[in-house]
Formats: sequence, C-alpha cells, structure tokens
Amino acid sequence: MKASKKFKNGVRLIHLWLGLFSGIIVMIISLTGCMYVFESDIRTYLQKDYAYVPLSKQEPASLATLLHDLSKIAPGKKITAIEINHTAPNATVAFSAGKGNVYYLNPYNGNLVKKSGKDYLLTIREIHTSLLMGETGKFIIRWSVVIFVIMLISGLILWFPGQFRLIRQALTIKWEGSFKRVNYDLHNVLGFYASGILLVISLSGLYFGFKEVRTAVSFLSGSKLTEGKKATAAIKPEIIEDIPERYGKMYADAVSQYPGAELTTLTIRKDGNIRLRLNYASNWERKRNTFFYNADNGQLISSKLYKDYTRADVIEAANYDLHTGQIFGLFGKIVATVVSLISASLPVTGFIIWLKKGKKKKKKTNRVVA
Repeated sequence: MKASKKFKNGVRLIHLWLGLFSGIIVMIISLTGCMYVFESDIRTYLQKDYAYVPLSKQEPASLATLLHDLSKIAPGKKITAIEINHTAPNATVAFSAGKGNVYYLNPYNGNLVKKSGKDYLLTIREIHTSLLMGETGKFIIRWSVVIFVIMLISGLILWFPGQFRLIRQALTIKWEGSFKRVNYDLHNVLGFYASGILLVISLSGLYFGFKEVRTAVSFLSGSKLTEGKKATAAIKPEIIEDIPERYGKMYADAVSQYPGAELTTLTIRKDGNIRLRLNYASNWERKRNTFFYNADNGQLISSKLYKDYTRADVIEAANYDLHTGQIFGLFGKIVATVVSLISASLPVTGFIIWLKKGKKKKKKTNRVVA
C-alpha cells in the first residue's frame, strides 16, 4: 500500500513538472491543430467565388500555355507550386509565385481570376509544426509532443481510483460542487475521456517528427517504406530550355500515363528538383502517384506508385488522415476538434489545481507557525 502511494506520488510529481514545463506549447499545438482539422472545408468556403469559372465548350488550355500567360501577369516571379483540380474542367488553376502570392487563372484563356496573399491556414499549420521558428521550432514541437504522451500516460495512472466503488465518481463531473471541485473534475474526467484519442493523435504526430518512429512502425508492420523506383537515366537527356514547356511536358506525360487523378500538385523542392504528385480518390490511405524530376532538364529521377505500396507505405499514406480525424469523415473531424479543445484546456485546469494546492499548503504552514 505504501509502495503504491509512493509510486503515485512520484508519477504526480512527473506529471506536474512536465505540465508546467510544456503547458503553453501544448495549448498552442492543440488550438492550431483543431483549427486546421477543417482546413479543406474552410478553404472550399473561402475560395468559392474564384475556385471555378463559367463552363465553356472550348478545351482547357495546356499547362505550358497557362504558364506563359502567368509570365505576362506576374513577370519575373518564380513559380514554387502549381495545383490543378481535375474534378471539374472549369476549375481555376492555382500558381504559387513570389512571397506567398497565389494566382488563380482561368483554365480556358489564362486570364487572372484572383490574386491572393499568403494563406492564413498555411500560417496556422506552420505554427502547429514549427512555431514559425524553423528547425528550432520543429525540435521544440517534437519533444513537447513526447512530453505530452508521457503526461497522458501518467494522467491515466493518477486518474485510476484506488477503489472500484469510486470509478463512477471518477467518470462524472460534479457541477454543483465548488469552483475548485469543478475545475478538478474538468481536468481529471475530461482528460480521461479524451486521453485515448489524444494518444492516437499524438503518436501519429510523432510519426511525422521522428524517423525512429517511422522505422519502428515499419518494423512492426513487417515491411519497409519504399523510396520509389529509380528511372533509367537517359544517355543524352533532352533539355527543354523553356520552363513552361518543360513543366507542361512533365504534367502531360504523367496524367496521360496515369489518368483518373482528382488533383495534381507540382512543387519545387528545397533540393531544386521537382515533385509532381497525382492524388486519387480514396477511403482510408491517400492514394498518390509521386514523381521526381530533374529541374534542369525535366528528366524523371524516380517514381512511387500507390499500386506498389507496402504495408508500411499504406500506414504512412493513412497517417495524416488519422492524425486529423479525416480518416473517419465528418464524425472523425468533429471528434478530433473536440478532444483538441479539451487538450488545450488541460494545461489551464492543471495550472489552477497547482495554484490552489500551493495556497492551501501556505495557509496550513501559517496556521502551524501561529
């Protein structure tokens, strides 16, 4: 009995100090996370006035033509990303260029439909993943999530009542109690109900942050993450000097060889190479065909097709939707939002519990002295 009490006291101390150390970061991660869960829905609503143009009988222009049109609209701007929506022929084509500027072009004639500044949703995502502090912020976020996982486990240990008859009491909030009691119940009871889902969200987040986690998951799945199939190098690669024509050829070859994609994204990576990704409709894991090209000559470097996914690849493809709750549709996103809000409240209610205990100890000390 004494050993059990000592163990719980030790766990309580760990829970307390880790919470005081990481509470603000956990709040930031939780609040930005629940804001980003409905990212696609928010984006659809905000872009409803310029995501589509009136239908036309003429054929949509080629990507090369649209890029030439963009060079006249935004001369000198370097393209960083292109997004093409295949769900409708009248969907505008989005070009990211310059510092946070996005140009939405008419797919038929290349006219500018809308120019927007930096997407605030991307800023929210950057806060969530790096606190807008680059690699330093990513380091802080990664280890704060590790601490949060430890706190969730230690919280469950502390929640578990010493006697079976007290479980019902541990599962309900005594709303008619004092502020101190209600706050205590909000921390313990809501924390217990949300802990299972928060563990899934946190562990799936660690999958993004740590290579070791991905390696462990691959080991447990009995398969390996594949890097894709390397393309056969051309003896004398054809160099297309005109960038629009080069990008246009990459895109045309990919969509003709692997039709049926709902969305195509083309991005310029930090290493200078180009990643072209075809996204297909899916229920669980994200079905993507990914191609990497040499930016200088447009030659294919490697490709990774979803039909060749191993079990580890399927887990990786499903991890983002699992992390955000999207894997279970609207219900999953609502649940992820609610538990993220609970997660943001835990540092607040926990801090109040600590303050109240500190005042109680101070009063007791004063009485003893008196």
